[in-house]
Amino acid sequence: MRVDGAEVLERTLTEDEAAILEAWNISLREGTSLQSGRIREAELQTQAKIVFGQLQGALASGGIDADAEHYAALRETLADISRSRAIQGFSPTDTANFIFALKEPIFEALRRKSAVDATKLAAGVWAAGKVLDRLGLHTMEVFLASREDVIGRQGQEIAELSTPVVRLWDGILALPLIGTLDSARTGVVMENLLQAIVDEEAEIAIIDITGVPTVDTLVAQHLLKTVAAARLMGADCIVSGIRPQIAQTMVHLGVELNVVSKATLADAFALALKRTGRKVVRQQATATEERR
Repeated sequence: MRVDGAEVLERTLTEDEAAILEAWNISLREGTSLQSGRIREAELQTQAKIVFGQLQGALASGGIDADAEHYAALRETLADISRSRAIQGFSPTDTANFIFALKEPIFEALRRKSAVDATKLAAGVWAAGKVLDRLGLHTMEVFLASREDVIGRQGQEIAELSTPVVRLWDGILALPLIGTLDSARTGVVMENLLQAIVDEEAEIAIIDITGVPTVDTLVAQHLLKTVAAARLMGADCIVSGIRPQIAQTMVHLGVELNVVSKATLADAFALALKRTGRKVVRQQATATEERR
């Protein structure tokens, strides 16, 4: 006679609920989640109780297919837990262990309940393993996707912070670039510069590449796109910070920026002042000041 593993598992969870929950909480308490200080023990116990209750309800609805509709509430709860842990900085091991730590208490409860019937024990263990493994994989999938989103947002924020547009003078802006230019970062650079040109009604934008490690054909194309966009907004561009090594590399590659360039930001700023009809002169000291 075929033994229904789902039925054996459901009955075991119902009859031995307190012992399984206690053993699960002990296992979670001994893990690294609490030691990291990112979660309180009371919150961890609440999560375990909710998940255990939803697992009982899903099993009572029939079957051990964790992808079925009656497991939807449990999957969503585990997804919420995984997302919050990804944001809080939990490790993949800590996150996966939340579900996998439930295995041993359930296996032990099955052994106590079905020790005299090897068929029931095997069916219950197989059912528990199947459903918990699938839920554990679901937990990890959501966790990894959430962490990728977090890393992506952080990368975008860092890119925005690393491309500040500085107002040097009325109508003169400077955009110091640090690091490698790629397509994604060029988009951020262009957006920040164009918005600053509109806000400041700038006539000249100085793009300083002193902090760019190397300029190849691709980087030059990104610079030209930024220059072209600025020109469409009515601002001329000056590129500064081209070091001798970069100049040699550009000549060797046949790269032409087709834009006015200066060796230093100071030189570029002096040219920008000249173009806008301004100049900086040393103040002549008065006789009184000379005596001081």
